[in-house]
Amino acid sequence: MFRKISPPVLLLLPAIMVLVAVVLFPLLLSLYSSFTPFRLTKPASLFIWAGFRNYERILTDWVFWAAFLRTVVLLTIALNLEMLLGLGLAMLVNKATYGKRALRTAMMFPMMFSPVLVGFQFKFMFNDNVGLINNALQSLGLTDQAIPWLIDGNLALFAISVAEIWSSTSVFAILILAGLLAMPQEPVEAARVDGCTPWQTFRYVTWPFLMPFAYIAMTIRSLDIARAYDIVKIMTDGGPARRTELIWTLVGRTAYADAQMGLATAMAYISIILSIVFTIYFFRKLAAARTQIGAEW
Repeated sequence: MFRKISPPVLLLLPAIMVLVAVVLFPLLLSLYSSFTPFRLTKPASLFIWAGFRNYERILTDWVFWAAFLRTVVLLTIALNLEMLLGLGLAMLVNKATYGKRALRTAMMFPMMFSPVLVGFQFKFMFNDNVGLINNALQSLGLTDQAIPWLIDGNLALFAISVAEIWSSTSVFAILILAGLLAMPQEPVEAARVDGCTPWQTFRYVTWPFLMPFAYIAMTIRSLDIARAYDIVKIMTDGGPARRTELIWTLVGRTAYADAQMGLATAMAYISIILSIVFTIYFFRKLAAARTQIGAEW
């Protein structure tokens, strides 16, 4: 039997078997379970076919779409601010005369922390009684009472956004800095000789070259934020009153707290489809930016 298999395929067979057992089989099983009323408390329900009932329920579930909308809002705010802050950091480090290596290393520190640790860190900082934020604001005389950062729904989403931005701005900074270091200086010098202002040089020369690097960072971060779970779970657990419930915290609550595993996997697959849509959008932007660079440079 094995003699009929070509040597390259035979060498890859162990890896293929591992991928089938670890990736493909669980994926197919979860896809199947999304078409069943599977509950953790009723294992036999895994073998009951329910068709598209879970998906129909999700499409009319305002709780799911509210969580989806919050995820999109968080993604929009975080991506834009991370890109602006990362661009600023990268340009400052690139302009530094001394200590570039130390600055690049320090810039990477936030992304080295576990999301769970970041969640605990910012949960303590935004605590309304002993948090550093409230203590600092009261010490400066900016407020005379504690601000309920993690109790008020809008403020809690703001606190989560701050934690996400702090932990992942370095992704944009590192990739954009890589673009700055790889950028040829001849077009910049030519723009200066032609009398372009610093803003015009950045807008029409530097930024078009950096756009592919920014889109790569956006693709990575959009997938991270779309499946954000750890920080939200630690800081607010989706509260208060589900005002900070995101897609994957809702999936986790539905699967384990409510034991509705079939419904949760259906939510997860809809979320994956939406993530794929975002990825395709950013990859198209990336391809367009690369084409523009190829035409202009």
